[in-house]
Amino acid sequence: MRWLALAFIVLIAALQYPMWLGKGGWLQVREFDRQLAAQKDANAKLKRRNDALDADVRDLKTGYEAIEERARSELGMLKQDEVFFQLRQRPGEGRNEPSPAAAPPPGGTTSLPIRPGGGPAEPR
Repeated sequence: MRWLALAFIVLIAALQYPMWLGKGGWLQVREFDRQLAAQKDANAKLKRRNDALDADVRDLKTGYEAIEERARSELGMLKQDEVFFQLRQRPGEGRNEPSPAAAPPPGGTTSLPIRPGGGPAEPR
């Protein structure tokens, strides 16, 4: 009787092995689920980036605002009859700024294009 119980235990263990540790078993399915979730996150990030690039391409193809913005920010270009002033900060000024986003660029200068009429150019 003892041998029969031992045989059943060995038989049950042999049947359970593929379910837990074999190919397509519980551990492998869990690992695949983890990989699938990571890939879905990566795909979502790439989708957002592609949508942003697609919007940029559409703006550049259809309107002049995006082209003007790129020319100003990346190439430093100005409109015709526009005067460019560069203001330098004194060493003690600007330390109590409300937010870091409003801080001047490194080097302590602020650039502002001015129209001949006296007012600043339209905000970007």
